[in-house]
Amino acid sequence: MSEEARLREQICLLAKSMFDRGLTGGSTGNISARTEDGGLLVSPTGTSFGRLDPGRLSRFDARGRQVDGDMPTKEMPLHTAFYDTRSSAGAVVHLHSCHAVALSLMPDADEDNFLPPLTPYGIMKLGRVKLLPFFLPGDPAMGEAVRGLAGKRTAVMLANHGPVVAGKDIEAACNAIEELEDTARLAMLTRGLNPRALTEGQVQALITKFDVEWDV
Repeated sequence: MSEEARLREQICLLAKSMFDRGLTGGSTGNISARTEDGGLLVSPTGTSFGRLDPGRLSRFDARGRQVDGDMPTKEMPLHTAFYDTRSSAGAVVHLHSCHAVALSLMPDADEDNFLPPLTPYGIMKLGRVKLLPFFLPGDPAMGEAVRGLAGKRTAVMLANHGPVVAGKDIEAACNAIEELEDTARLAMLTRGLNPRALTEGQVQALITKFDVEWDV
C-alpha cells in the first residue's frame, strides 16, 4: 500500500472513530491532511465522518489545484489558512462538538484563552485557544480571521459553530481536538461549582517543560 493510500485510510478511520463517539454528527465536520508531495486530501462537502470513502476524498496538488475526488468541503478557507500560516501543520480538523460549542455560548467566554486551565493535556496539546466570532458557514471571512492570527495559534473556536485544530499530522490533530472537547466538557460540567483549576505556577511549569506555544 502506498503512503497516500495509507493516509486516505487513516483519515477515514479517525473520522469514523470521532463520529461513532458523538464528537460530530450528521454531515458536519471536515478534515484534511498533507500528502508527501505537498498536496492535500480533504473530506468532500456534505459527507458524514461516519461514512467517508477513501477513494472519493478531494485531492489537491501542491499548487492548490483540485486534481481528483469529489467537491471539497465549503470550509476550505479555514483549512488553507492554517496550512498557509503554520509551516508545521500537517493536518486540520473541524468538528461541531457539543460541549465546545456550549462553552462558546457562555457570555463570559474568554476570547483570548477560551479553555480554562483544568487539566495539563488541554494546555500541552492546544496552547491557548482563540475564540473567534460567529461567521456564516462557508464564509471565507473565517479563513481571513485565522490568517489574522499569523500562525500563532494551533486551535481556534468558532463561536456557536465548532472547534478547528491544526496538528503536525492527522493523528496529532485528532488527538488535540478531542482534548479540546474533553476540556470544554469538564468546564461545562463544573460550571458554577468553583472547580480547583491549575494555578498560574502549574500552567507556567507545563509551558516550560513541554515547550508549549503560549505567550503569542
